[in-house]
Amino acid sequence: MIALGVDRIGSVILSEKDWKVPAIREAIIVSKEAGVKHSLIPLFVTKEALFHSVDYYAPDIIHFCEAFADEASLKMSGEALADLQISIRERFPEIEIMRTIPVRPSKGEQNIPTFDVAKCFEAASDYFLVDTSLGNEPVHGFVGITGHTCDWMVARELTETSPLPIILAGGLSPENVYEAIMEVRPFGVDSCTRTNAVDGDGRPIRFRKDTNAVRAFVKAVRQAEIDLSSGQNEPESLGGRKGL
Repeated sequence: MIALGVDRIGSVILSEKDWKVPAIREAIIVSKEAGVKHSLIPLFVTKEALFHSVDYYAPDIIHFCEAFADEASLKMSGEALADLQISIRERFPEIEIMRTIPVRPSKGEQNIPTFDVAKCFEAASDYFLVDTSLGNEPVHGFVGITGHTCDWMVARELTETSPLPIILAGGLSPENVYEAIMEVRPFGVDSCTRTNAVDGDGRPIRFRKDTNAVRAFVKAVRQAEIDLSSGQNEPESLGGRKGL
């Protein structure tokens, strides 16, 4: 992935019980040696287990992606999770923190508390990653890997109003990432499902990348960077944009 031009890589710890995975630690070391930032996503929030994991892996970024389907779920656990992020920041000041912000799907009508979640975690995060929330997530309790694009208008509004850098995720592929960048103007973009390898039935294979898709994705991103820097496709006001 580094050789293909990817400049940030993410790994996932699937289990609090089996949190020590030497291959992930090795991947983080390789990334750092190449000057590529590596983020770590733990699918658990037990403080001591997190502390042990961060000590062991020493990632550049720790990435939290718990789901908040509505305001009630945010009120129930948002403050405690924000406090957890602050405790990690205090103990590991050299490590940046990223928080996934849920956004409804494109053309969706779900009442996802996107801006409330952002406000709750703003002071405890260094980056926001905007991703699609379906309300019934593929991995229960966590936002992501849906393969569906989010509402880019909402993502664009958050990009324009948040003081934190925004990374856009959610169903991004080599075919749509250029348009997504031009629409949202994020700090960065993230792809999982749509650059994964697929099985014989065309279903994405988790944790296995399609190198040709990644190569094409990076090429489209670099073209968007060139066009933005040259002033092409100047943004219209939100009020004047067509719905997606």
